[in-house]
Amino acid sequence: MKFKILLKILCFSVLLASCKSTSSTSTKKTKLVVGIVIDQMRYDYLTKFADRFGEEGFNRILKDGFSLENAHFNLIPTYTAVGHTTIYTGTTPSEHGIISNDWYDKYEKKMVYCVNDNTYKTLGNNGSSGQKSPKRLVTSTITDQLHLAQNMQGKTIGISIKDRAAILPAGHTANGAYWYDGENYNTWITSTFYMDKLPQWVTDFNNNNKADEYLNNPWKTLYDINSYVNSRSDDNIFEETLIGQETPTLPKDLKSLRTTNNNFDLLKTVPAGNTFTVDFAKAAIIGEQLGKSKHTDFLAVSFSSTDYVGHKYGISAVETEDTYLRLDNDLADFFQFLDKQVGKDNYTLFLTADHAAVHSPAYLQSLKIPAHYLNVEKLKTFLSETTKRYFNSSD
Repeated sequence: MKFKILLKILCFSVLLASCKSTSSTSTKKTKLVVGIVIDQMRYDYLTKFADRFGEEGFNRILKDGFSLENAHFNLIPTYTAVGHTTIYTGTTPSEHGIISNDWYDKYEKKMVYCVNDNTYKTLGNNGSSGQKSPKRLVTSTITDQLHLAQNMQGKTIGISIKDRAAILPAGHTANGAYWYDGENYNTWITSTFYMDKLPQWVTDFNNNNKADEYLNNPWKTLYDINSYVNSRSDDNIFEETLIGQETPTLPKDLKSLRTTNNNFDLLKTVPAGNTFTVDFAKAAIIGEQLGKSKHTDFLAVSFSSTDYVGHKYGISAVETEDTYLRLDNDLADFFQFLDKQVGKDNYTLFLTADHAAVHSPAYLQSLKIPAHYLNVEKLKTFLSETTKRYFNSSD
């Protein structure tokens, strides 16, 4: 599900609007486009968990929307930065320039991070996590093109716990991109690339300290753990544990575990991180008055906690299933908010993923399925020796 999906969804929405407006000489203009990217979501989760989802989240999209099941881009590597950029540019890494999350720049002769830019400063705290911009993105995005089509009218806002998942979708002309700086800061931040001063609504949100509220509650399964039949046993050797936890199982006492797991950063790795993202997205819609002007606004929201959970516990973990069941509730809540705040017929929404995931090789090996791990150090040695032999260089 990539940029082609967005194009077809937008076209489909226009078609629906045209059909509804048979008595009008002009079609109704969309006031707000909402782009949702769920980090590491596999398409089969829509069917795997369908009977456990409610009617107003994922199932509402499937029922009222249009699902493209065979639309994709062939690209490598399937990383967060690459996937998000491909979705919003409609092209591949060789064209848009974001070839990984980080890579070796042969001109700068060092490793670079996809959105690092120390020419800008942090807004939101006195740390360095806001020294970011989309300068390494060498093409325009659909968000940029929307701005250009409206002579820079309308607003574009990018939101995600991850900086790259907020910055790259928002493009070069965004009015703002916001990401969460956890650990000991606990603030949503941005960069002076976008503005000179943090908006008051962001300051107010940070002062509400919702993160503490979420971390003071344990992570328990939403339903009876015995009902999680789509997942393997909760206690198994193929999952990681949080520091301070003896087994990789639920429930997890977040209040006590936060001290050994980078404090507020722990929120990124649990389902409440998605709820926290919805909270901030709502605040952005109200604070920026998105969908209230005569021009079309764009809100790009990426949910990152699914990726943290997937990497730590695997695609068949109870934690992963519970995360998606809770995300379904978060989406239902968000959709209802959009219906009320913007108007049910006034926004167009699409949902996709930047990449998916597979079973861990160790788990597959335990089932006698051929699977292996890549020895990165051996590969580096081979590449270094080969380049020296044929090109007289290891650069």
